[in-house]
Amino acid sequence: MSSQEEATREVEVAEKDMLSPDIVSLTLRPASGEPLPSWAPGAHIDVLLPGDVTRQYSLCGSVEDLTSYRLGVLRDPASRGGSTYIHDSVAVGDRLTIRGPRNHFELAEAERYIFAAGGIGVTPLIPMAMEALRNGTDFTFLFCARSRQAMAYLPELQEHLGDHLIVNADDESGLFDLAAYLRDVQPETMVYACGPKPFLDATTRATTAWPSGWVRFEHFEPLEFDDSTNVAFEVELANSGRVLTVPEDRSILSVLQDVGVRVLTSCTEGTCGTCEIAVLGGGPIDHRDAVLTEEEHASGEMMMVCVSRCKGGRLILDL
Repeated sequence: MSSQEEATREVEVAEKDMLSPDIVSLTLRPASGEPLPSWAPGAHIDVLLPGDVTRQYSLCGSVEDLTSYRLGVLRDPASRGGSTYIHDSVAVGDRLTIRGPRNHFELAEAERYIFAAGGIGVTPLIPMAMEALRNGTDFTFLFCARSRQAMAYLPELQEHLGDHLIVNADDESGLFDLAAYLRDVQPETMVYACGPKPFLDATTRATTAWPSGWVRFEHFEPLEFDDSTNVAFEVELANSGRVLTVPEDRSILSVLQDVGVRVLTSCTEGTCGTCEIAVLGGGPIDHRDAVLTEEEHASGEMMMVCVSRCKGGRLILDL
């Protein structure tokens, strides 16, 4: 089932635990009693909240347990209604609507891994580390945050990961020296990083010498682009042959919505992957998402229509 055909399902909040003053852990169980869809490390679900608010949260429980999903939710000071509602209004026994899982942060095979987590960015990396443990794959798990109190699931990680775990609390040791830690390319090793923008920016700078595809990120915030380079272009809808013009100050998504073309969407910032559409021809694509890998961008087979554009001419979309 494609992301544009995904069904929603109801779940019940079975547990709600405060892990820190700013982080809550939710355990969700299917309201129907039937098993939840299977998933792999790196996956997230959409949580549909009142007021037409949809937010994405990484699954951080066990991939082997399809009786429940576990989420960690940080209270965002700049919340637009998602995390605040979950923290203040969701209670055990409440029902929520979810969609997914969806995975744009898949764990590729490698001889060794470095998992680099900044704050709440730990959530998608927990199942990856557990997968590595099950497979007997060597790895290091670096967990950085302002303080130990801000580290979600730290006791669990300490129990299971042992010597694989490196913990750095800024209030104890200062900022971790990512540049020194990642300066030397480690053979047959992949880096998976998730966290706030400053942490990911530092990881990016520290891994400039690493080969393409060996360092993968999951972003919470959109990438920045210069809109002054925008140009108008056309999109052709392959199923109908209809051609639409996308002005330089509009997104493909907004133009599609204007003419009644249904596209699932959520973040509208290029960070969630919900609005992924197959590209059948044309281009070149001006990729502006924080979801697809460099290789996926280069292939030109898919794009996120909420933010990505065409550099001129026409794109043919599988719509």
